[in-house]
Amino acid sequence: MSETVLDSIRAKAKALGNKVCLTESDDPRNLQAAAKLVQLGYAKPILVGDEDAIVKLAAENNIDLTGVEIVDVLKSPNLDKYIAKAVELRKSKGLTEEQAREMLKDTCVFSAVMVCCGDAHGYVSGGGNPKGYNHNTAQKTKPALQFFKTAPGSKIASAFFIMQMPDPKWGFNGALFYADCGLNINPTADQLAEIAVTTAKTFRQYTGAEPKVAMISCSTKGSAHDPIIDKVVEATAKAKEMDPTLLIDGELQFDAAIIPKVAAQKAPNSPVAGQANILVFPDLNCGNTMYKATERLAGATAIGPLVQGLRRPFTDVSRGCSVDDIVDCAAVAAITEWAD
Repeated sequence: MSETVLDSIRAKAKALGNKVCLTESDDPRNLQAAAKLVQLGYAKPILVGDEDAIVKLAAENNIDLTGVEIVDVLKSPNLDKYIAKAVELRKSKGLTEEQAREMLKDTCVFSAVMVCCGDAHGYVSGGGNPKGYNHNTAQKTKPALQFFKTAPGSKIASAFFIMQMPDPKWGFNGALFYADCGLNINPTADQLAEIAVTTAKTFRQYTGAEPKVAMISCSTKGSAHDPIIDKVVEATAKAKEMDPTLLIDGELQFDAAIIPKVAAQKAPNSPVAGQANILVFPDLNCGNTMYKATERLAGATAIGPLVQGLRRPFTDVSRGCSVDDIVDCAAVAAITEWAD
C-alpha cells in the first residue's frame, strides 16, 4: 500500500519537532497521548492544567511523563506575560487585566494565548473528564476564534476531517477530506464556497496532490429541485469564481462523487465525479452524520475535527476519542503552517 496521508503527516511532524499544547490534562487519555508523542516524536507535548493533579493522575494510571512539559495555569512564570498578551489581543473588546487573569484559568484560553506568544505551535483539545474540564466544542473553539482570529483572506473558520479508509482505492491513497463536519451549522452559499476553496488549499498542503472537490447534495446535476439544492449549485459557481483553477463540481450525490460507474451515468462530463478526494457537505447535519457513519460502518480512521482558516493551529477532538486520535491530531497541529 502507498504511503497514507497520515503516514506523511506523521513524518513531517517528526521532522519539525514543534511544541503542541494538550488542554484536557485531567483526562488520562491526554496524559497517555503526551507520553506517546514523546515516544514517537511527532510533537513536543505540553500538558496544560494543574501540575499537582497531573502528576497525581499519571501516578494513578501508571503513565510515565518523562520528557513531557507540564505548564500550570496558576503558577506559570509566564502568567503575567500571557495576561498582558490577552489584554493586548482583546483590547478592542475592553478586556481588563483582572478579566484576563480569570479567563486564563481555562486551559483552552491559556493554551491559545501561549500559542499567540510563540511558546507553542498550536493546541489540541480532546477528550475531557466529566468531573473536570470537559469542554464542549464551543468552549474549545471560542478561544481560538477570539485570540487567533481568521487568517488573511479568510472570512470564516471551518472544520474538516481526514477520513483514512481501509481500502486505498478511495480518494487519495485511501484518504477523503470531509468538510464542514464540526463548526458551521448551516453555511450560506458564500460560506460554503469558501469552505470548499479553503479545504482544497489544506488538502494540497497536507498531501501535495491535486484536490478534486465534490459539492455534495441529494441531487446530481438537476435531478431534483429545491432551495437546499440551489444553495449547493450557487456555492459551486462561487467557488469556481474564487479559484478558477480548482477542480470542483456540484451538485453531486455521494455515490456520483466517489464511484466511477455511477459518475459515468449521472455526471459523465464532470471533471471530479467518481474520483473526488474532498467532499463538501451542504450543512452540519449532513457532514457530521456522514463522517460518523463512514467511521463506524466503513471502519475509517477519522482524524479531526481539524480547524482551518485561522492564523494559528487548533484541533478539536471528540470527547469519545482514543489516545491515537489525540496523537494524530497533535501531529496535524504540528505541521499546520502559521498564517500572518
